[in-house]
Amino acid sequence: MIDKARTLPADQVFLDLEDACAPLAKPDARKTIVASLNEGDWGNRTRVVRVNDWTTEWTYRDVTEVVEGAGANLDCIMLPKVQTPEQVVALDFLITQIEKTMGYEVGKIGIEAQIENALGLNNVNAIATASPRVETIIFGPADFMASINMKSLVVGEQPPGYDVGDAYHYILMRILMAARAHDKQAIDGPYLQIRDVEGYKRVAGRSAALGFDGKWVLHPGQIDAANEVFSPKQDDYDHAENILDAYEYFTSEAGGKRGAVMLGDEMIDEASRKMALVISGKGRAAGMSRSNVWTPPED
Repeated sequence: MIDKARTLPADQVFLDLEDACAPLAKPDARKTIVASLNEGDWGNRTRVVRVNDWTTEWTYRDVTEVVEGAGANLDCIMLPKVQTPEQVVALDFLITQIEKTMGYEVGKIGIEAQIENALGLNNVNAIATASPRVETIIFGPADFMASINMKSLVVGEQPPGYDVGDAYHYILMRILMAARAHDKQAIDGPYLQIRDVEGYKRVAGRSAALGFDGKWVLHPGQIDAANEVFSPKQDDYDHAENILDAYEYFTSEAGGKRGAVMLGDEMIDEASRKMALVISGKGRAAGMSRSNVWTPPED
C-alpha cells in the first residue's frame, strides 16, 4: 500500500499510527514508517504521519521515533482528537526539542490538528493559533459523531430523523471559519463507504461548496472523485480567469481606469476580482487549462 501510494495522484499521503494500526503493531509500524519516509520517491506529495492522541501511552514514542528517524523527510505531524490548544503546544515543544537535538531546521515540520469531539470544536479557534506550526484543521466525522451521540452508523451521512437541513453544517462552518480567520487549510475527513463513489461525491460536495480545501480519501477509487469535486468546473475556471484579465485591463490606463465595468451581462469590480482569485487559484492548482480567453475591446 505504501509503495502504491507513491504513485497515486494525491496531494498528500499520511501514514497512520492511530486507528488504522492495532495497539500491538504500533512499535513495528513506527519503524516501517521511518523506512518508508527515508526510502523511495514521494515526488511533490506532502508527507504526513498521524500519531496517536495525547490521552494514550503511545504519543511521545510515535513522535520521537518518527521525527528522530525521518524528520528530514517529513512535512507534518497529524495530531488526532485535539481538544485544547495546550495539546498542540505540547506537540510543538516535543518536535522542537527533537529538531534541535537532531540538527534539523527548527519549525520546518508542521502540525495538522484533527477536530473529533465537542470540546475540540468549542476550542477550534484557540487550537488554530496555538502554534505557528499549525497548517491545517481537519474534521474527523466518525469520532465526532460518536462523541455527540449522533444517531447514525454511516460516517458523514445525515442521521435518520434529521430532515430539517444538514446535520454537519454547523460543525463544518466552525472549522472553516477558524481556518480562514487564521490562514489555515480546512480539510474534510473520510467517507468510509469506499465502494460508493457517488456517495463520496455527494458528501464531498457539501464541504467543497462551503470552501474547504479538500477531503480525505481512504481508497484509490476515491481519488478521481475528490479531485473532480474540489476542482472548479471548466466554465467556472474560464470565467474566473476572464474576470481577472478584464478587471486588470479596465482598471489600467489603457482601459480607462475604471473600477466597475460590465463583462458581458455581469458587472465586475474589486469584490469580483477577489472571488475570481479563489476559483482561478483552485483551477491552477489542479493544472487546468483555459478553453477560452477574454480579449480587450478594439478601439
